[in-house]
Amino acid sequence: MTDLAQSDIVSADVTVTEGAAKRIAFLMQQEGADAKLRIEVQGGGCSGFSYGFRFDTQINDDDLIIKRDNAVVLIDETSLQFLGGSSIDYVEDLMAAAFRIDNPNASSACGCGTSFAI
Repeated sequence: MTDLAQSDIVSADVTVTEGAAKRIAFLMQQEGADAKLRIEVQGGGCSGFSYGFRFDTQINDDDLIIKRDNAVVLIDETSLQFLGGSSIDYVEDLMAAAFRIDNPNASSACGCGTSFAI
């Protein structure tokens, strides 16, 4: 495991917007002191790959750690291959409120925005 204090990494590869950081920080408070948001790319979904969001208390040696304001995002090395250059935002409108990933590596995405193809 990597100690968070020793791995205070801000990555140019993946950007977390101010809106996303505020929402992540709020959700982290609800989850508990050690919770961090983990974003993963998984096989499946209507377009081939899907984004996964969950809270994790473990930091793995291969994790990219992104800190912005009071938010901490973890992305494993395998998922980072698919997420490089992406922007993570939190959007609220009349229809829904959700995290949105603007992924320049995706050649197409499904209508709901949770799955994509490369």
